[in-house]
Amino acid sequence: MSASRLRVVMATPLDQQLCDHIVALEPRIDLVWEPSLLPTRRFATDYRGDPAFARTPAEQQQYEALIDSADVLYGIPDLNPAALQRTVLANPRLRWVQTMAAGGGGQVKEAGLSLADLNRVMFTTSAGVHGRPLAEFALFGLLAGAKMLPELLAQQRDHLWPERLQMRHLADQTILVLGTGGIGREVICLLGAFGCHVIATSRHATTVAGADEVVHPDNLAAALGRVDGIVVTLPGTDATAGLIGEGVFSALKPGGTLVNVGRGTVVDEPALITALQNGQLGYAALDVVAHEPLAAQSALWDLPNVLISPHSAALAANEPRLIAELFAANATNLLDGHPLFNRVDTVEFY
Repeated sequence: MSASRLRVVMATPLDQQLCDHIVALEPRIDLVWEPSLLPTRRFATDYRGDPAFARTPAEQQQYEALIDSADVLYGIPDLNPAALQRTVLANPRLRWVQTMAAGGGGQVKEAGLSLADLNRVMFTTSAGVHGRPLAEFALFGLLAGAKMLPELLAQQRDHLWPERLQMRHLADQTILVLGTGGIGREVICLLGAFGCHVIATSRHATTVAGADEVVHPDNLAAALGRVDGIVVTLPGTDATAGLIGEGVFSALKPGGTLVNVGRGTVVDEPALITALQNGQLGYAALDVVAHEPLAAQSALWDLPNVLISPHSAALAANEPRLIAELFAANATNLLDGHPLFNRVDTVEFY
């Protein structure tokens, strides 16, 4: 169904310049933005805003009335699934919610919406915006494992100049890329430039551009014995929970590398810790963990062969602009009666 105009309410902090940019790209948007009702951004990619921000009861009432007047929401109100549920139930005219996260499906799932509401309101993510930065982090992690970064750092710390070490080369390695969405495809592209043998997983495709092999996840076990490194780009769903566990680690070539730029729940963390401690896994670069922030008592903090990134590998100064441009393109699609990019699958929520 097409429409002549869209009333878009900003539910997340955004600069005036980017608000103007959205309207310039799609002039049929009536963009409503009340900065006094939103927290101040602390940095470019801060969609939650200053945690010290609070509304008075009157301001909260004003904010909710504004949110409830939208055809479209730019962002989940206060990044709060309960607030999302409230406004979906309160606003029968709401048609579409743009989430800031590439994995926004998880936020939608947490809102606990009924099937009728999930069918009535469309949800989209920022998938694609983060592909290249995450692919670069994945390559960084694989290189760190191959080039013995933990050993080099330890030697430098201790002022040691030992006999020269024999390093590994990515060109000699077989890398398994779990997931062939936007991030996975970017990873495969970069790995191709390094001459890696790339195995991709897909439940549907038989060929993936740049991959040397494609295997169905059900047939993964047969390929693991040849794998030097794994890059996880999968979303967090019921189907992927704990997918990478003891069985996967024990089947890998000893001393391999794991990089996770998908969701932390895909990896069984106790099994990961054991594999890192016993040397079955040589190195792990983790941008995500199962429960964030990572608990202070987690063994992952202190293992010398682990790199922890606080879910920040995708963040870049240009991200808000790219999301704004994606949103404007989708607004044009909606107004013209075309399908939206990056719609959340409301069965598996990715």
